[in-house]
Amino acid sequence: MKKITFAFILLFIYATGYSQFYKSVMPSPDFTSALQKIVLAYRLDYKTIQVDSIFSPGDGYESYGSSVKLPGSTLCEILRFHSSEDTSAAFHANFYQGDDFDAAAKAYQNCINMIKRSRMQWVDRRIFTFTGETEKADPNKGFTVSILRLNTDQLNDERYKGFCAEVEIRGNVTGWEVNANFHLKTSDTDGPSDDGK
Repeated sequence: MKKITFAFILLFIYATGYSQFYKSVMPSPDFTSALQKIVLAYRLDYKTIQVDSIFSPGDGYESYGSSVKLPGSTLCEILRFHSSEDTSAAFHANFYQGDDFDAAAKAYQNCINMIKRSRMQWVDRRIFTFTGETEKADPNKGFTVSILRLNTDQLNDERYKGFCAEVEIRGNVTGWEVNANFHLKTSDTDGPSDDGK
C-alpha cells in the first residue's frame, strides 16, 4: 500500500511540475487567439479589425485603432501606407518603452518566443506557425530585428507569400522600445523600412 501511495505522490509531483513548465514556455491561449485573428485579418488588409482613426502624421501613412489587442502590448494599431509602391497595411504592436535595456531585451525575447510558440488554426482548421532565426539583442547596437515568417506551404495561400512578423528592439533618445510588426516583406534581404514599422 505504501508503494502505491508513494507512486501516486511521485506521479502528482511530476504532473504538476510538467504543467507549470508547459505554462512557462507556452504563450497564453489569449495571446495565441489574438495572434490568429491578426493573421487571418491580413487577408482583408486588416479592415475587419480596424476601428477609428488615431492620427495622420502626414508622412506617408495613417494610424488606426485595432479591435484586437495582443496581450502584453501597450499599443496596437493598424498603419495604412500611401505610396505608389506600397498601399498595404501593417499591424503594429508596442511591447516596451523605457530606459532599461535589460527589461527591453527581455520583452523582445519574450515577444519572439510567444509568436514562435503559438500554434494557430487556419480557416480549414490546419495548424500553422511562425518560424525564423532570432537575432540577439545587443546594447551596443541601436537596432536589432528578428524576422519570423509563416510557413506558406502550411497555408497554400498566395496572399501570405512574404508575410512576416518583424520583432524589433531599438534605441532612441528616450531609451529603448520593442515592437512587433505584421506585414508583407518581399524578401529575406529587405531591411527594416525607413520609419521602422
